[in-house]
Amino acid sequence: MTNPAAHVVIVGAGHAGGTAAALLRQYGHAGPITLIGEEPVAPYQRPPLSKAWLKGEADAESLALKPLEFYAAHAIDFRASTTATQIDRTARLVSLSDGSSVAYDALILATGARAIALPIPGADLAGVMFLRTAADAELLKATVGPGKRLAVVGGGYIGLEVAASGRALGAQVVVLEREARLLARVACEVLSSFFKARHEAHGVAFELGASAAAFVGDAQGHVTGVTLADGRTIPCDAVVVGVGAAPNDELARACGLDVARGVVVDLEARTSDPSIWAIGDVAHRPMPIYDRMFRMESVPNALEGAKQAAAAITGRSAPAGEVPWQWSDQYDLKLQIAGYAFDVDEILVRGDPASGKFAVFHLKGDLVQAVEAINSPPEFMMGKLLIGARRPVDKARLADPAISMKEVAA
Repeated sequence: MTNPAAHVVIVGAGHAGGTAAALLRQYGHAGPITLIGEEPVAPYQRPPLSKAWLKGEADAESLALKPLEFYAAHAIDFRASTTATQIDRTARLVSLSDGSSVAYDALILATGARAIALPIPGADLAGVMFLRTAADAELLKATVGPGKRLAVVGGGYIGLEVAASGRALGAQVVVLEREARLLARVACEVLSSFFKARHEAHGVAFELGASAAAFVGDAQGHVTGVTLADGRTIPCDAVVVGVGAAPNDELARACGLDVARGVVVDLEARTSDPSIWAIGDVAHRPMPIYDRMFRMESVPNALEGAKQAAAAITGRSAPAGEVPWQWSDQYDLKLQIAGYAFDVDEILVRGDPASGKFAVFHLKGDLVQAVEAINSPPEFMMGKLLIGARRPVDKARLADPAISMKEVAA
């Protein structure tokens, strides 16, 4: 699509949607742009919610992708506190929660994902919280502090980041994880053991192999504990549930777009309808490196999808494919992850975990599929390069920290 007068409607004003709006103007699109967001604030960075925001080091203004004035200055009709309720693909019309509707020539779905709620008794008690939005983070920050007891259900990256921030705020923290180890779905055992030891050194308690069976509360309807499947009750003043997220693909399903664990898109982020794109957490997208489709939840994925959609709509060449990556900050630890550990037959550790500076390489034969680097930027950067180039690696050299990563990757 190269119609310079086309009306582009973007449903979802998170990192993906906000970036797409800005890129359309940067790429020269002169037609009208409407950006629809359900939150009352302009698009902002979400990763700091579990870290800087909780610790009082950031707010909505400092995390904004662009100042609010940017949207008016660039003729972007930003509609806050508004949701899309229906898409009529034949009429190319989006119905909105305020009773109005907006016509589109090109539609970008950037509806993101939502936290998965636990279907157990007491899930509606006050103090049972999630962490997906600035409002969630502000509520949690106001609830957690010195002397408070915080229970975190879920030992994934979000749960561990919340645990670290909870300790920084002076709260007692216990992490409840259903699996036998932390990060069971997303990381190897080396990393699980490393993070568990680091969190324990900072005073976090863990209950592994512990399934939450119910939340219990007081007469005022506020949570006071988490009852486990074995009958024990863990007392707390607040709970954060971090057991994963589900794509907000209901609009796409209802209007007949292809959906499979998210909205199915091609390498241009285009859906089964040539006038509709899907980007960010809601997109089920190709991963040519691994010869498969996958739904990713990360800022780099949101940015890449925004570039793909904006380029396709403005008639620019498609951007070069990128190696997926993400990060997590906990205490003085920076974890950088490149790639995904698909079809791995060997795990190689470079460096000494006891030093707090090492990397775990996931290999398929002599190809690097993924790297998890703790406080090790060269391993992350060169590992990312090796993943993208699909270049065989000498395992003996890779395992030897005395040989620089530049030499290994050469």
